[in-house]
Amino acid sequence: MAYIKTNPRLSGDPSYTVLWRAGGSRTGDWCRETFDDDELAARFRDLVNGHGQQWPPGWVKGEGFVDPDEPPVSDSEKFPVYAHAYVGLLTDISDHTRTNYTKFIDNHMIPWFGGLSVSNRGDRLTRDHVSQWILDLHNGRPGPLHPPETERRAYAPKTIANLHGLLFSILQSAVEADPALRDSNPCAHTRLPKGNDTEDDEVFLEPEEYDLLRAHLRADALDIVDALVSTGLRWGEATALQPRDFTFTPKRSTLRVQRAWKRRGEGGTFLGAPKTKKSRRTLVLTPDQVQMFQRRCLGKKPSDLIFTAPEGGAWHSGVFHAHRWKPALDAANLAGLTKRPRIHDLRHTHASWLIAGKVPLPVIQGRLGHESITTTVDRYGHLLESSDAEVVAAVEWAMNSTTPLPTFPKQPALEPTTGSLPQVPRQSSTLAQTTWKDASDVPLEPADHGDGPVFVVTLGGREVPFASRQHAQEVADQWNDDNEDAAAAMRADGWPEEQIARHGALGPEERERWAGGGAVWTRIPERRFVFSALASYEGDGTLTYEPRPMGSRWTWEFEPDGFTTRAAEFRTEFRPHGNTEAHARGITRSAVVRAFEQARTEALEVCGMHPRIRPDSTQA
Repeated sequence: MAYIKTNPRLSGDPSYTVLWRAGGSRTGDWCRETFDDDELAARFRDLVNGHGQQWPPGWVKGEGFVDPDEPPVSDSEKFPVYAHAYVGLLTDISDHTRTNYTKFIDNHMIPWFGGLSVSNRGDRLTRDHVSQWILDLHNGRPGPLHPPETERRAYAPKTIANLHGLLFSILQSAVEADPALRDSNPCAHTRLPKGNDTEDDEVFLEPEEYDLLRAHLRADALDIVDALVSTGLRWGEATALQPRDFTFTPKRSTLRVQRAWKRRGEGGTFLGAPKTKKSRRTLVLTPDQVQMFQRRCLGKKPSDLIFTAPEGGAWHSGVFHAHRWKPALDAANLAGLTKRPRIHDLRHTHASWLIAGKVPLPVIQGRLGHESITTTVDRYGHLLESSDAEVVAAVEWAMNSTTPLPTFPKQPALEPTTGSLPQVPRQSSTLAQTTWKDASDVPLEPADHGDGPVFVVTLGGREVPFASRQHAQEVADQWNDDNEDAAAAMRADGWPEEQIARHGALGPEERERWAGGGAVWTRIPERRFVFSALASYEGDGTLTYEPRPMGSRWTWEFEPDGFTTRAAEFRTEFRPHGNTEAHARGITRSAVVRAFEQARTEALEVCGMHPRIRPDSTQA
């Protein structure tokens, strides 16, 4: 019988070889055919087995089914023509973005893929081509179609990821065409290089550092820089502000973001809609901001710009940087400032000040106009680390058995773990996922997808449906990345590959409709790193078993039995066999430690009241 062998590659992307003996006999010649996609390999294996371990009729090794009368590949299926046509028909991008996409295709793709077909016919574009392209971009090597002596610089992982995303979309449209031009997307399973930068992308200024920089700004730049750092607006949003965007009242003055400067495809700028739907937002103003903005609005018409260049008209970002920002930055560095922030880093600085003031991340998301909380967490989550005092107290407690468990300060930006810590009534039945939830912690339900095809991924045995193949693939890839170490440990322990595979991600599998429970996801679900601890007590207060060390893992929004957005939460629960469990979990380890101690204390207080021990008692 034909079988599939997985072959590792230096690029990190495996290939799949179908092997069999001709005719199925032990003495038959070995035959093989190699694929980039495991689904295509499985389909070909079944064809071989269905034809008695012979090459399927009409199949040409290395090319697939070939019709001798098949016409040559049309120009519309060749990569340059198809890619430009794809970008030209996009309806949800600006002219400036369309121009940039066209340049990306011409400069960074056609020199590699110019002679290839996006379809399954002819010299088709494969995963090997994509992997070689990624390696060339990463190492600064020219493509096969570049002129001789062409020199290329190496691109950063982020730039490569952006280019890969565009290529993925182009080839995915060939997969989803009607009729389909190809069976699979060769970008789907390619691994991208990881960054090894020694410096952060963002620069965060302390208030004292900002004051030092501000002291070296020219007078006509002070108001706009103060506005940027105190509101977190993007440059294109701040320089587009007009008097009609403000509401000044004694109780609550506000600023409404409803336009921003955009770039034209052929050059130049114009006033258009903000970057995303959530970029349209209302910001509450401080008294100092009210005074400054009222002064800037004084004597202007409702549609005038409140920030203008010295000669009138809008500030151009390049002019401002060269003649206001850079001179001030150079002078501040000579005066002792050790950082080199960009103008956009004023937005990051604003976010860092809000986090230092314990403002919750969802509030920061709304103020900055991020489309997803994931963007806010990914960009600023590292600033939520515990304070130095907490670190010192925790180390002393861990290293000295006489030191009591530290009492950490409350964190109003998260969920306090004393007093108002979310608690759940004790249960007399098995675990119920709803017992962990309240109105502040229930994640948004995915939007109703309605009828139509869905893309289902199986994650650790759980089927999760998505409206978008790309969303499904991204979640599956992230799931496998999150569980890579666990899979390696299982292999080291001798687990069968079939069982290891069940813990990973399978799919996505396209189905005509979703017949399972729950709604279809139309976005990428949230993902949090959750700590958890569990202990169990008998009716006399003795431990049922020795508590395991605190566990931790990435959990997703579609895992209601494990997902939470709280710093910590706990519950005590009566179990059917007479034991009482104390359970704590959350996204902040120090908070979960405290919650677990509180849960264990309560469990010890009530374990003797278990209904199995006291049948006449009511549920606590």
